[in-house]
Amino acid sequence: MNEHPLQLRAAYGVCRHIARSAAKNFYYGFLVLPGRKRDAISAVYAFMRRADDISDDTSVPPEQRRDKLAQWIRALRHVVDGERTDDPVLFALADSQKRFKIPLDLLEKLVQGTAMDVPKTAVVKTSGTEVPRTCYETFQQLYDYCYHVASVVGLVCIHIFGYRDPRAEKLAEETGVAFQLTNIIRDVKEDAQMGRVYLPQEDLVRFGLEPRSLANGAGPASFRLVLEFEAQRAREFFKSADELMPLIDDDSQPALWTLVEIYRRLLEKIAARNYDVFSERVHVGAAEKVKVLGKGFLRRFT
Repeated sequence: MNEHPLQLRAAYGVCRHIARSAAKNFYYGFLVLPGRKRDAISAVYAFMRRADDISDDTSVPPEQRRDKLAQWIRALRHVVDGERTDDPVLFALADSQKRFKIPLDLLEKLVQGTAMDVPKTAVVKTSGTEVPRTCYETFQQLYDYCYHVASVVGLVCIHIFGYRDPRAEKLAEETGVAFQLTNIIRDVKEDAQMGRVYLPQEDLVRFGLEPRSLANGAGPASFRLVLEFEAQRAREFFKSADELMPLIDDDSQPALWTLVEIYRRLLEKIAARNYDVFSERVHVGAAEKVKVLGKGFLRRFT
């Protein structure tokens, strides 16, 4: 890979541009990392972003999307095995995979996770009401989804961050679940509009609701208690991030702190709005994220 340093530098530049353009929250954490680790995280993100774009492309039939995702995995395998490529994302990622000894199966799981959002069937209408095409009966099933789409990202990241204690792996897994639960709570309305209900059916039933209630425009107040319930779950998983922090290399701790702080603030902003994620999309503003980033830099140099 290092036989072409200029091409490799350009490839990492492409990945950084993709991350800067698309990683609304994660990019702030990237900025606090040393250069070589920032490049590697950007390559991972760009690879994952390409898979997300394939899985979310509704202009392509679901089966073709799954085929394209399988092709994306095969393309990575070929480049890792030494095959030449003109794709800058694959070129950079293959270099990072070797440099940081990232298990190839984790990178493949990143793509497999995005495939879980490709619908098997279209949204079904019954007596004028919509039945979601994506829903999970139990929290354990949702946890498995969170593992594939978020925890695997965390496991890849700690290989780049650097760690020696094997306890870091379970803690990174649970930190990823905290992030994904926060995303699920924030995106309830948008996901329902796409036929996706991630709130476990057992939890909806616990509070007198059902999956189709989201798709059919039930009021925000109806979902306050169940969203509060899921938020408390997320807070418990965020405790794993605190335990993970001292287990990764010192030069990477500020990056993890920045990411966790932004997501915790997002969750508490949702709580402060009494879990009304329906009136408008809740987010941490750019100015506030810059302040968090500044504190992250201070942690790096103190």
